[in-house]
Amino acid sequence: MLSVGPRSNCHSESSIQHVIMASESMEIMAKALEQQVLQSARIVEEKLDAELGKLERMDDDEMEKLKERRMEALKKSQKQKQEWLSKGHGEYKEISSEKDFFPEVKESNRVVCHFYRDSTFRCKILDKHLGILAKKHLETKFIKLNVDKAPFLTDRLRIKVIPTLALVKDGKTKDYVVGFSDLGNTDEFPTEMLEWRLGCSDIINYSGNLMEPPTLTQKPGSKFTKVEKKAIRGRGYGSDSGSEDD
Repeated sequence: MLSVGPRSNCHSESSIQHVIMASESMEIMAKALEQQVLQSARIVEEKLDAELGKLERMDDDEMEKLKERRMEALKKSQKQKQEWLSKGHGEYKEISSEKDFFPEVKESNRVVCHFYRDSTFRCKILDKHLGILAKKHLETKFIKLNVDKAPFLTDRLRIKVIPTLALVKDGKTKDYVVGFSDLGNTDEFPTEMLEWRLGCSDIINYSGNLMEPPTLTQKPGSKFTKVEKKAIRGRGYGSDSGSEDD
């Protein structure tokens, strides 16, 4: 009769060793993370100390000049904001025909134009997100145009998939967001995902990390396309993850 006692003990000892090694590895990682956090905190603290030191060394004249510069920057910012608002920034609006497209993109440096169709459900999804971003990013104009009223323009811009966002900078179409392929191929992408995608094309002032899309829980089948921060021209257009009228 064969004995299985020693082999069982070997497996038990091996399992214990694996647990100990895993525990030690986790402890090392925790210590490394703690050191990294402490180092980051020290850097921030040193920068704050340096700024406070500069302020403490300033005399009354220098402080007055600093206040004047800040007031001037604030006035300039407010003036720019009013200029944008006067040109229709800050709201997501529809233009009535393709003839209106050219004056709209001519008067604003950065424009997002949503080419949509009433019967396309995904266009309504984009409408919701674009309405939010229009209020947040005053530096960019957000408009929409019904493709059925713009046959010449859609042909000229080679728009084949609905919805498509044309991203116009300095009067020239620099990039396109075609369907939802850059947004995770899902109807349930958050506004932050579209914001990141527009930031990749420098069509809005994006303050997040352009190297990776926003962190979110992905559903099975969703896939995110990493987008280089550069103009994309002459790209071929296939259909979205469905027909033109997804």
